[in-house]
Amino acid sequence: MGLAALGASCLNAVHGQDTAPPPYKPWNVSATLRGFYDDNINTAPNGTNKVGSLGGQVSPGVGLDWRNDQTTIKANYTYTLRWYDKQPIGNTSHYDQDHQFDGEFDHAFSERYQLGVKDSFVVGQEPDFLRTAYAISEPQRVSGSNIRNNGQINFDAQLTPVFGLELGYANAYFDYADHGVRIDNSVFPNLVAPSLAGILNRMEHSIHVDGRFQMMPETVAIVGYQYKEVDFTGNEIIAAPFIIPTGYLIETSDARNSRAHYGYVGLDHNFNPDFSGSLRAGLSDTAYYNSPDNANDVSPYVMASLRYNYAVESYGEIGFSYDRNPTDLVSPDARGNLTLGEESAVVYGNICHRIIPKLYGSLMAQFQNSTFTDGEFNGSSERMFLVGLDLKYSFNAYLSADVGYNYDWLKSDVPEENYDRNRVYFGVTGTY
Repeated sequence: MGLAALGASCLNAVHGQDTAPPPYKPWNVSATLRGFYDDNINTAPNGTNKVGSLGGQVSPGVGLDWRNDQTTIKANYTYTLRWYDKQPIGNTSHYDQDHQFDGEFDHAFSERYQLGVKDSFVVGQEPDFLRTAYAISEPQRVSGSNIRNNGQINFDAQLTPVFGLELGYANAYFDYADHGVRIDNSVFPNLVAPSLAGILNRMEHSIHVDGRFQMMPETVAIVGYQYKEVDFTGNEIIAAPFIIPTGYLIETSDARNSRAHYGYVGLDHNFNPDFSGSLRAGLSDTAYYNSPDNANDVSPYVMASLRYNYAVESYGEIGFSYDRNPTDLVSPDARGNLTLGEESAVVYGNICHRIIPKLYGSLMAQFQNSTFTDGEFNGSSERMFLVGLDLKYSFNAYLSADVGYNYDWLKSDVPEENYDRNRVYFGVTGTY
């Protein structure tokens, strides 16, 4: 799924100039059939667990796109059944099931006041399918019905011709299927193997307010503040007892809870009607108020992007982000201080290009460099590279075929984490 689906999605809305589009209707149904080969279905390092598998996939979906002069409502649901000829580790069968729902509501009360609501709900296994931001917190494939929901609401108010406000709230929810800590009581200190639910189940809340100043017709300056709270909800032991002067220290999921304050400035600029850019830059101050050492970290915060519509039905986009994010690594140091998170720099880019009137291509790539904060591997890094290539041919407005390739690569300073993965696929999609 993941990048392959993202690459295909940037082409779904386009049709060749000599292909007559279907009559407008507020709903659509679709189905995709694919065959694929995955040379590392377990995202495992080289060894006995690195297993390749042939497979097949069927993905029916239904969508809604309704609008009038003031209101737009969009909704899409896709169900995916994926079968492997080799059973993935952690699965009880040879197949996976994914669910993806995306909804959007936009309403303009007037030219000056607008409201936007979005929500994305997924049940899946792939790391880039389960994330909510640019950085990936759990880079390995995770078997089971893992849940991620991401919702946001934004209200825009143009108070004067040159000054406006944007108020927003975002919520992210994660629930991993791997529940239950495993403890070996035969040794001291006890050996603890925490579950992914214990490590990564969480609720994230973000509130922001941006002041927007119309400096020039094509340029808006931004001064903003964001408050972010991350509550880990696994309610499990995630690290063995440690001897401290006052007794024993037992680390549980909420030891990595955090509260963060962001301050930033930025610009939104249109270089011309086809070329635009956006920048936010500032600092974040994060307090891990439940950690043994009551850690507090200040780090840079950057979000930047450029988009260029360089030809008919063709565009390119590049971006960069730098922020803190949770990690699946716990690894306490000798004093019992956990790995609290990581700082991640992410560079991404994608190109969607109409090669000939009925043939479209997309290329997507992302590089992530993360540095762990506190714990045994404090200051160590982990690097991840993802690339996806997709070619799609539209026979007409209702039927298309595509072929693609995905490559994933992970290199970590943490032992036994490294892996690489190649996937190829081909399929057909019908839409009505």
